[in-house]
Amino acid sequence: MTAPHSRSRRALAIPAGMALATALAFLPNVTAAAAPQTAPAATDAGSLSYVVNVRPGHGPSVHVKKAIAEAGGTIVTSYDQIGVIVVHSSNAGFAKTLREVPGVQSAGATRNAPLPAQSTGDMGTPKVLGAEEAAAVQAADGQDPLEPLQWDLPAIKADKAHEKSLGSDKVTVAVLDTGVDDTHPDLAPNFDRAASVNCVAGKPDTTDGAWRPAAGESPHGTHVAGEIAAAKNGLGMTGVAPGVKVAGIKVANPAGYFYTEAVVCGFVWAAEHGVDVTNNSYYTDPWYFNCTDDPDQKALVEAVTRASRYAERKGAVNVAAAGNESYDLAADSITDPVSPNDATPSDRVIDPSECFDIPTQLPGVVTVSATGAKGVKSSFSNYGLGVIDIAAPGGDSTRYQTPAPPATSGLILGTLPGGKWGYMAGTSMATPHVAGVAALIKSTHPNASPALVKALLYAEADATPCTDPYDIDADGKVDAVCEGSKNRNGFYGWGTADALDAVTW
Repeated sequence: MTAPHSRSRRALAIPAGMALATALAFLPNVTAAAAPQTAPAATDAGSLSYVVNVRPGHGPSVHVKKAIAEAGGTIVTSYDQIGVIVVHSSNAGFAKTLREVPGVQSAGATRNAPLPAQSTGDMGTPKVLGAEEAAAVQAADGQDPLEPLQWDLPAIKADKAHEKSLGSDKVTVAVLDTGVDDTHPDLAPNFDRAASVNCVAGKPDTTDGAWRPAAGESPHGTHVAGEIAAAKNGLGMTGVAPGVKVAGIKVANPAGYFYTEAVVCGFVWAAEHGVDVTNNSYYTDPWYFNCTDDPDQKALVEAVTRASRYAERKGAVNVAAAGNESYDLAADSITDPVSPNDATPSDRVIDPSECFDIPTQLPGVVTVSATGAKGVKSSFSNYGLGVIDIAAPGGDSTRYQTPAPPATSGLILGTLPGGKWGYMAGTSMATPHVAGVAALIKSTHPNASPALVKALLYAEADATPCTDPYDIDADGKVDAVCEGSKNRNGFYGWGTADALDAVTW
């Protein structure tokens, strides 16, 4: 099934140039506004960033270093463990030249716009929870004050799970995202500073607080962090795993791009700092799908694959959002109208079995689709038999899927910078639910390998049959076709995540 949909769709408007396309759903009851941008630090005029992939396990050879310098490149950092070198160069032919050098396995530009990248300045804002609405909530004994608004917790039995376990503080979930405000009162008790870092430049910046979003930057990462591990502390909301630790690994630059060198840095940092689960609610810019028949895009796939596999070898379960364009990721072809999103995009037709959304479609990564308050695939969620591994609440327009009272919004409540709470929706919001359940499994089985955690995650999921016919807007037309069986299908994968089983099996 071909999915030739544009990026701005009925219930979803994602501004071009924002890697939150797999991340952030701006639905009918969420406002959009222009947000101020913080300019990145100046770099060499006209310079681009590149990854050069060599044999893992060794630093770049003298021969490769010389070739990089002679081609006009400057090495920013080298991840010798996985054989990925980050380079800046203003030579337009740098990658082509390096690909001819013995010992270089692949090389490619990570962006199209010169450093620093520029964006449109458009950004969505979450629906902030007002003081009056918060004050009207009547919490039951044992609930945090805003928990009655969180229809998503009982949807995965997290409320019942919390009666048995909140998760272990020896387990850390790292949020690779736009930054996490660790000063938020719902996040501060569970924040893991030692595992937090700023990776935007492609190498770790360990300055205290560098992992936080600056004023005007997206609240997305902070929202995700709260969904995972907002403390059960008598105020605000409750995370899926409110007893585990959460770390912030900032991989989005101030303009909102998630470039390859930052993502590679994030995975390697997580691998080497004891992270048990990584949450990846983004796609790696500037290509929504990276085609391996293009030498530049092939190098990006290679670099992120090496980094994500390294993190898994070191003990991390990598969880990623499926995306918000209603694409059938198992289709024969998809029209991608937004790539490259930092230059001039075109309507290119791609084969999703050869062109990959990274890290979403990489081997070993848990790929998550979104459901709404009625437990049905969210109107915007990507899907695809054999691609989607598991489903979880990501919210939907209230007019499509209305939650049962006392919840009032079909979106997902989360923490926001500055000590606030608010609603967002997207497969970005589904992913932290699964990351939280994986953290609960790891808490229950502290010696479990990533492979065993994933196996339990899928085995414990509640089998969810195809929604057939799928007519989410009730206009009499089928909006998507689900393929597969009750136990594994294109909408829900192995089923809907189950937090209760995570703490009892």
